[in-house]
Amino acid sequence: MSPRGRRASLPGPRGRTARGLLDGLVVRCFAEDGSGSRDYPFADLPVAPGLRRGLAEAFDRRTAPGAGLTSLDSTNNAYRAALGFARYLSALAWPPTELAHLLPEHLDGFFDSRKDQSTRAGEVLADIKLLLRHAEGLSETVVAKLREAHPPRVRPQEPKQSYSQHEFKRIADAARADLRAAAARIRANREDLHRFRTGELAPDKDRRLELLDWVDRFGDVPRQLRPRGVRAGQDVAQSWVTRHGSVDEIVTWLHLSGMEFTAGTILLTAMTGQNKSVVFKTPAVHHRADGYTGQTPTAILEAKKPRRGRRAHMSLALSDLPDWISIPSNPEEVSSRDELHTPFGLYVLLHELTSRSRELTGTNRLLIGWVGRGGGVGRGLRQLAMDGWVPRWADRHGLQAEKPDEEGKPVPLRLTLELVRLTHLELHQKPVAHTEQTLATDYLARNRGNLAEYQKVVAAALKEEVAKARVRGVMAVLTRADLERAGTDAEAVATEYGIDAVTLKRMIAGELDTVMNSCVDHRNGPHAPPGQPCRASFMLCLGCPCARALPRHLPVQVLIHDRLAARRAELTPQQWTQRFALVHTQLEDLLSRHDDVDVDDARANATDADRAVVTRFLNRELDLR
Repeated sequence: MSPRGRRASLPGPRGRTARGLLDGLVVRCFAEDGSGSRDYPFADLPVAPGLRRGLAEAFDRRTAPGAGLTSLDSTNNAYRAALGFARYLSALAWPPTELAHLLPEHLDGFFDSRKDQSTRAGEVLADIKLLLRHAEGLSETVVAKLREAHPPRVRPQEPKQSYSQHEFKRIADAARADLRAAAARIRANREDLHRFRTGELAPDKDRRLELLDWVDRFGDVPRQLRPRGVRAGQDVAQSWVTRHGSVDEIVTWLHLSGMEFTAGTILLTAMTGQNKSVVFKTPAVHHRADGYTGQTPTAILEAKKPRRGRRAHMSLALSDLPDWISIPSNPEEVSSRDELHTPFGLYVLLHELTSRSRELTGTNRLLIGWVGRGGGVGRGLRQLAMDGWVPRWADRHGLQAEKPDEEGKPVPLRLTLELVRLTHLELHQKPVAHTEQTLATDYLARNRGNLAEYQKVVAAALKEEVAKARVRGVMAVLTRADLERAGTDAEAVATEYGIDAVTLKRMIAGELDTVMNSCVDHRNGPHAPPGQPCRASFMLCLGCPCARALPRHLPVQVLIHDRLAARRAELTPQQWTQRFALVHTQLEDLLSRHDDVDVDDARANATDADRAVVTRFLNRELDLR
């Protein structure tokens, strides 16, 4: 629905009359974001006129602003339910002719007629019941029937299977190859066009540059009406144009092809894990959260997932950080100039390649390209709205499943955006625009993907984090003996620990304490420019050269170590590994420098104040925001 509205063409008692091209019982609905509209005809429903009008008026109210349907997908479902219900009623021996003639048995029969043929029978029944709640003139028994609980959703008998990591990588690699080729072609042609328009290139004899200019101005090729033949009166490319190739080939000199923006869709899904409805409507409007400061580039996009209800509007953050799963096994193989291994880089490239297409069509959608024909809407620059191109894209690339058939022959890979998203969720083990419970029950519980594959991924990540901890080491630790010596020979002790005697005295007095240690030089650490105060998380102190630990810090260190270990049961193995494995390993190394008795005493003697500090620290209440 459009902002505050959709309009309908319904002649009759509600005061609405047919307008323009809308004749008969037609309801026109607009997407809430203003991106499109759709007409829903009721005149051809195979039921009596009275019932037909009643269903149309109910649909009119059901799709009104504030009624709960906020996307064209949801209005499609409501219309398909009305159409299916009308077809069922028309096949009965004595079909009703008015809404008042409907009986509870009609709803039961409609469900029974579909439940053995479709797993969505319960959802369709729910759609028609929600539609009829907006109808007028129903009997009391039918109104009571509409209040009954909807049938439970039937899960598919065959659970979905995510792709293996190798299959997932082959899909992403093929998509990247398409986009790299598109970028090279479009950038080269844009450069030729610029040089032609500035006079650096003279007009060529075959008129290629003239044609390039035309494509840039109009998003099409010069056309003429065919004078004769079976296609007489149709506009076709002028004869000289075809010397340069097909229309599709020529227009895609400067615009993405249908297959290429499908590749962008697949890769964006693989890298973000977003639902396809969100990906299709990804806007080309963003906010740079990094403020162009030279820090990690991040684009914040406003996205919407209607099924989230009040939480439908959300921010999608795309950062210039390589995805730890999608990158090659050796990260050094990724060039710093390869924009397609980070969500931010992918977004920026798609934004660049589709910029002129958006200008010509007046849209702010990111995914747009040239479609020569299909879908009953003809050629042109169009936004991606359905995933019907995805299987064809997979066939064109010859993607094969990792497992052969029973005879050992290769099996074509069945590619869908749903399975791409499912694989992202399995490999990352964290929710994307849904809750932890939805992730566990609606996605991972139904996924019979390779558990061993996931375990290998987690094990590799854990090994990598442990290796980092070993390389970085942990902070220097002063013993009780060191503190006793400092009373008589502070200069010697200070020299041993790389500080001066004054700093040692302040450190012993507690003037330089942070959370787990003392900081001997917070203006010259590795996490801030020289002379600037350190703003890094206190968690990074564990590997910082400015950190020194004293015996009094041991209780807090033990508490943090134990709390992190306890969080293993609260998070998925992958989440815990990514967030806490490095710190936990550093703390284990730090505690290993103490006697077991001292560690046990520190754990037993920790105060309430220590526990309060640890709680605030782990809740990130002590971080600078």
